[in-house]
Amino acid sequence: MKREKVESLEDARNQIDAIDDALIELIATRQFNVDQVIRFKRKSEDVKSPRIEEVIEKVCAQASEQGLDRDLIENIYREMIQHFIRRELKEIRP
Repeated sequence: MKREKVESLEDARNQIDAIDDALIELIATRQFNVDQVIRFKRKSEDVKSPRIEEVIEKVCAQASEQGLDRDLIENIYREMIQHFIRRELKEIRP
């Protein structure tokens, strides 16, 4: 999405709403792909991968490059990843 200055509060809110819509769509797509990964995992130990820290470091670096607060992005991603881990574990565990 483009970053454009707006001319009114209504325009700003409309832009925020559009961003929220896009974020929800992206999170849904991420969840779909996480669900696909479950097919390749057979035991609980497979769920908690060292890749988690790689993902966190990558998104935090991207956040810094964009002028975002690393702590905010780290917290969001850790919460999202923990949610997906719980979701995966429900599928793996009987």
